[in-house]
Amino acid sequence: MKRILALALATILVSQLQAHAQTPTLPKPVAPTIEQLAAFPALSSLTVSPDGSRIAGLEANGEDRVIVVYRTDALDKPPTRIGSDRMKFSSVSFIKDGLLAVSLWQPYDLRVDRVTKTFVNKFFITDIEGKQWKEPLPQERATSRSEELVKALSNATVLDTLPNDPDHILVISGSGNNSGDVYKVNVRNFTSRRIQKTEERVAGYITDLNGELRARLRNDIDGTGAYISTEFRNVATDSWEEHFRSHVKDRDMTQVVGFAEDANTAFVLSNAGRDKAVIYEYDIAARKQKEILFENRMFNAGDVIINRQRGVEGLAYGEIMGVGYSGPRGDDIVWTAAHMQALDKGLRQALKIEPEALRVVDPATGQSANIAYDSDVSYRLVSRSRDMKTVLVAVTGPARPPEYYMLHNGQLTLLAKSYPQLDARALGDGRLVYYKARDGLDIPAILTTPNKDLCGAGPWKAVVHPHGGPWGRDNLDFDGSMWVPLMASRCMAVLQPQFRGSADWGRKLWMAGDAEWGQKMQDDKDDGAKWMIEQKIAQPGHIAMFGFSYGGYSSFAAAVRPNGLYKCSIAGAGVSDIKRIWARYYTNPFFRQAQAPTVEGLSPLDKADQIQIPLMVYHGDRDQIVPIEQSEWFVNKAKAAGKPVVYHEIKDYAHGPAWTRKIMGDQLRVIDDYLSKDCGGGGL
Repeated sequence: MKRILALALATILVSQLQAHAQTPTLPKPVAPTIEQLAAFPALSSLTVSPDGSRIAGLEANGEDRVIVVYRTDALDKPPTRIGSDRMKFSSVSFIKDGLLAVSLWQPYDLRVDRVTKTFVNKFFITDIEGKQWKEPLPQERATSRSEELVKALSNATVLDTLPNDPDHILVISGSGNNSGDVYKVNVRNFTSRRIQKTEERVAGYITDLNGELRARLRNDIDGTGAYISTEFRNVATDSWEEHFRSHVKDRDMTQVVGFAEDANTAFVLSNAGRDKAVIYEYDIAARKQKEILFENRMFNAGDVIINRQRGVEGLAYGEIMGVGYSGPRGDDIVWTAAHMQALDKGLRQALKIEPEALRVVDPATGQSANIAYDSDVSYRLVSRSRDMKTVLVAVTGPARPPEYYMLHNGQLTLLAKSYPQLDARALGDGRLVYYKARDGLDIPAILTTPNKDLCGAGPWKAVVHPHGGPWGRDNLDFDGSMWVPLMASRCMAVLQPQFRGSADWGRKLWMAGDAEWGQKMQDDKDDGAKWMIEQKIAQPGHIAMFGFSYGGYSSFAAAVRPNGLYKCSIAGAGVSDIKRIWARYYTNPFFRQAQAPTVEGLSPLDKADQIQIPLMVYHGDRDQIVPIEQSEWFVNKAKAAGKPVVYHEIKDYAHGPAWTRKIMGDQLRVIDDYLSKDCGGGGL
């Protein structure tokens, strides 16, 4: 019977979308304007109520966004709209039937011994008409200005929505210094009961399928160095017992990612003794590792997706629905439950998503493999009702802005395109590539090439675009910052190198960046530029570097390195003095132990008066991650030496995202103008 239902679903979905299969010949692609790129997505943060009766999301309204709530059986009717007078919405989700969890933010200035310019984020719960707004936990009155700052910057977070309990959730208080106390909150009358008083250095709690606190992480330091321990609660003695200890210097990672229906069995994600993380079953009482549940020899395992809802037709309570891994998209899923496999097959047929051959390489071994992968376009589940009869999916790709669909009672409906004003063809084509670093290490990279109908055949002008972190990574997905779409639509090839020091590509690549700031880490980016020239992708003499945060550091480094390949460089919110930036964070002993050995190498500020190429620098005056002084020091020293530097201070901009659409546009415009008109003269 399940097989018949799956095939019927696929047939229905395919028939609904076949009408859109034939498209007329289109005119030449149109490059987007700055205003179009800077706009809020038309619809975002989509969520379906547990009972499947309503959909909520954030709808663009010029400089602001409003919450919209639709009935799933009446999408043609006007939605309920909920606005905000002072704060701006950043996300919305159904937390219970009839109740929305809403996150808001706004600028915040506090004057103590100096002015702290930042932003505050707040979490509220409201009904679907926006009539009553409640914080999940009451805020105590501050007794000093410094305490006022701590309370303003702290924010309660949801630990567990308790999907089988219609009235309660688990909330962690925002204490600012640790994970906070855990409360069970009644979201109907907003009474609360503390169920766990936190302890020093506790970093987070994990619940079992029934919402009971069963595991937690703790940060501490022993004779070997900084470590993260995994502790399980002994139910019999109501005490926490350490089971694993992972030292940061070893880059071992061991964390609980879920529990089986029998709460004595935990699912543990670990890379101990391995280059790639795997997921295995763990017998808590016996303190014994059981069989490996999932591994991927090319990528880190990521998560276990478990059905926590009782009474779902076709899915048992506690059944593993799928497993995640950090593939090219970063959040890839392998569906394992028959119900999910049938849904996946139907959606793929309806949405005409066909995997393509993709070559992947393991940086740890150099071994390669060809896999079937959704490189150009893929889908992900965004939200689902408790009975799985209403599902929201986002269809997206590296150069395809998200489109949202609703599957409701076997019928698929296009809800919205996030950026209908953009001609997606003008955004180019993105793909995963690999190139060799000068020492032979395989470097993954995301390469976006311009649309040939818009820009002609290559080679093109090009930009090397390193990510932040540096313990971050890029994904084969749409770039919501709009930096890559901006540059690709201006006929530039964009390379996003996953240089040594990048996370989630395996231990070897990750640790190879230790103490190599501005050295081998920078070589990897330069080797990517050389590779683009060799592959006839980039025009020699017409390559720039642009990065933000650690990427901004890389752009500073590119400007001071001799014999470079770049015509110019753009540093957004970059670190110029690695000694002073880390001194700022080293007041935390755990952070000092964890990071100090990795942050060594070139400090660009030392050579700011010797820059080799023209440079543009921009920085937000509300940045509390990388202080604006980091850019000011470099710019002032370079200008005093008569070097070609352009500087933009962006008012009310933090470390991202932009507070207003004007600020978003201003940031994109200074990048666009510099690459198209300046870059040392005549543009890139």
